[in-house]
Amino acid sequence: MEHTRRAVLAGLALTGLDRAMSPPISKTAAALLMGSSAAGACPFRLAVINDEITQDFEKACQIVSADFGLRWIELRSMWNKNVTELDAKQLTDAKKILEEHKLRVTDIASPLFKTDWPGAPRSSQSEKRDQFHADFDAGAQDKLLERCISLCKTFDTDRIRCFDFWRLDDPKPYRAAIDAKLQQAAERCAKDNIILLLENEMSCNTATGEESAAVLKAIPNKNFMLNWDPGNAAALGSTPYPTGYERLPKDRVGHCHCKDVVSKPDHKYDWAPVGAGIVEWVGQLQAFQRDGFHYGLSLETHWHGAGTPEASTRISMDGLKKTLIKAGIPC
Repeated sequence: MEHTRRAVLAGLALTGLDRAMSPPISKTAAALLMGSSAAGACPFRLAVINDEITQDFEKACQIVSADFGLRWIELRSMWNKNVTELDAKQLTDAKKILEEHKLRVTDIASPLFKTDWPGAPRSSQSEKRDQFHADFDAGAQDKLLERCISLCKTFDTDRIRCFDFWRLDDPKPYRAAIDAKLQQAAERCAKDNIILLLENEMSCNTATGEESAAVLKAIPNKNFMLNWDPGNAAALGSTPYPTGYERLPKDRVGHCHCKDVVSKPDHKYDWAPVGAGIVEWVGQLQAFQRDGFHYGLSLETHWHGAGTPEASTRISMDGLKKTLIKAGIPC
């Protein structure tokens, strides 16, 4: 569906997020917005998760490359199938599309370990979350990991995103065993020079910066890194920047998801375009640059206030690029 100004404004009005449409920027800032990514000035691998735009993979790649001017993309699902379930022909087709649009893959955004921990009380989160066309139980995780390692080779990337099981009311009795499982997976990945990225996810056992720091301390493997998601941390009520980020070992942050959050009554939340919520993205991005972070900075829109995923992603990408300019970072 074609993105139109009328659809954008209607979506913003519905969500009360009119400030996502910021005032006109200077000619200098506009030039940075339009040209710096192609020129290679961006210190990050600025990307978008493909299915946040559309399940039509070719269209998603066209938008990321031609419209957004990016050279990186994150793979999660396409053609209504999780990336881990694509058949041989679909993998060949996906590789060809990426080559045609000159896109590289930041990581495999897999559903690894996004399941119940065996033997623990069933999590209240376990059947209430969209798993992006994936449904792998605990017994399938080792096989899923092997599949993800194979996909890294197919798509020429060295990173796999994972989780640490649906969030338990009291994870303490199981934490050591969960850490051991994650460490075992990291050791398997190391054999193929692959980085295992744990995402902090509000529905899983590691959600905040503080919890992320604890897991990274427990699992010292250098190829076990964090997929830092400030939006997820904020959704749980913590302060991702500066409080949560300050706790993290900066050399263990290996990827970042970008989205924003607005607070609602009764400690609830809703998603928002980047720059239109409570996450202090300007400070976070400046801290990334200061600390030498140079990996994937990937838009995970989640907010659908513009009516369609594509229209909403366009607004959120615009917000992210303008936030980068406010941070003094040309991308």
